[in-house]
Amino acid sequence: MYKLLVRPLFFLFDPEKIHHFTFSLIRFTCKIPGMKSLFKSVYLVEDKSLERHLFGLHFKNPVGLAAGFDKDAKLYNELSNFGFGFIEIGTITPKPQVGNPKKRLFRLKEDSAIINRMGFNNGGVAIAVEHLKQNKGVLIGGNIGKNKVTPNENAVDDYKICFNALFDYVDYFVVNVSSPNTPNLRALQDKEPLTELLNTLKTENYKKEQPKPILLKIAPDLTNEQLMDIIDIVSETKIDGVIATNTTISREGLNSDNKSEVGGLSGKPLSHRSTEVIRFLAEKSNKAFPIIGVGGIHSVEDALEKIEAGADLVQLYTGFIYEGPKLIKRINKALIKKANQ
Repeated sequence: MYKLLVRPLFFLFDPEKIHHFTFSLIRFTCKIPGMKSLFKSVYLVEDKSLERHLFGLHFKNPVGLAAGFDKDAKLYNELSNFGFGFIEIGTITPKPQVGNPKKRLFRLKEDSAIINRMGFNNGGVAIAVEHLKQNKGVLIGGNIGKNKVTPNENAVDDYKICFNALFDYVDYFVVNVSSPNTPNLRALQDKEPLTELLNTLKTENYKKEQPKPILLKIAPDLTNEQLMDIIDIVSETKIDGVIATNTTISREGLNSDNKSEVGGLSGKPLSHRSTEVIRFLAEKSNKAFPIIGVGGIHSVEDALEKIEAGADLVQLYTGFIYEGPKLIKRINKALIKKANQ
């Protein structure tokens, strides 16, 4: 029904406007008595074989929602009814920011892709904390970044602010230095500044009574040499894992007329490269750390390919928009079948 009726209707409208409309629609629908239970009965799959234990956390299933969809932690309780095992909110910055000028979100229908240049639009960490106080048992990742106006030499301070403010309200942290939509942000992926940033956050973490997992989200556009640096940095800083990958600045092989729009590309065209990065990290590190695979998962086969390449968990974003919530159920049912073979 989603691909036949809902998606064609939604795709008639501006993608950013329909995103906000969909949020309102889901929130309203979930307030109707019995609808939460109905959603869960349709989409939720539970089985012991789906459970994962990583960096001290228990995941009911390995399929999560990637950051960028619920930036301000407004809808994670309702979204969990679609069967996600975990939800990542953000990217959150210390201060509110409106992001880049509109129009900044583009569908590439012929390529089953999206280009965005949102620019970390969010209400700031204080707003996110207030929303997270309403958590009804959803496993939450907190994706953190820096404000656009903060120079890179002061970026560490922004990440520290977000880390400490969110600490009591999220289950794990993701350090986002790989978005292409904040000027010079990706320069923080270089070995020296990234090592300093992660070591600083680890120091903050050690001050807590019960430290929380810290993961790094990386770009798909890194060279093999840079990926080897990432492996060294993870080993040196002893962070808990890597999310591979963020959106790409590559436009190779695209067919859509609006393929030249500036921003980060997500969706099917990213699938192969993100899997390559997962496989490289897993093989070259001898699977020394957990990997969350994200990028171009539009089918069961895409998800299984990433898991076979070395991903411990997977996340959806663009695939969730193009394929609908049934994709989560199909992936989980396939994983159960695979476990029972």
